[in-house]
Amino acid sequence: MSILVVRLGSPRKPGEGLRLGTVRRPPRGVPKTQFAKLDYYDIWLPNLAPSPDLVSFAQDSQDDQAWKTFERKFRAEMNQPDASRVLDLLAALSHQTNFSLGCYCENEARCHRSILKKLLAERGAEFA
Repeated sequence: MSILVVRLGSPRKPGEGLRLGTVRRPPRGVPKTQFAKLDYYDIWLPNLAPSPDLVSFAQDSQDDQAWKTFERKFRAEMNQPDASRVLDLLAALSHQTNFSLGCYCENEARCHRSILKKLLAERGAEFA
C-alpha cells in the first residue's frame, strides 16, 4: 500500500486509489459533480494547502531563497494541530491502502505537494 503524488487533472494510474485534492480552491469552471470524473480529485482537503497569503508569496517569488522561505512557512502551517493530525492519519493509512494526493501545479519541485511528500515521509508514510 502507498501514496502517489500527482498533478490534479492528469490521467489516473492503475491502483492509484482515492485522489485527494490538497488545494485551496476547486478547479475553475468545473461542476462539483465532475471533479472525480475529470481526474481532479475524489476528496477535497484544503487544510493541506498553503494559506492564501503563502500562495500569493509563492506566486510573486521565483528564486531559491524565496522557495526556502516558502517551505519554512508552509511547514509551520502544517505543524498546526488540524493539519498535523491529517498528515499523521494519511501516513498511517499509507500502510493500509493506496491513495494519491495532488495539486494543480505543473512543476512538482516548486509545489507544496513536494513538501507534503517530505512531511509524510518524516511520519513514516509509504510511497509508490
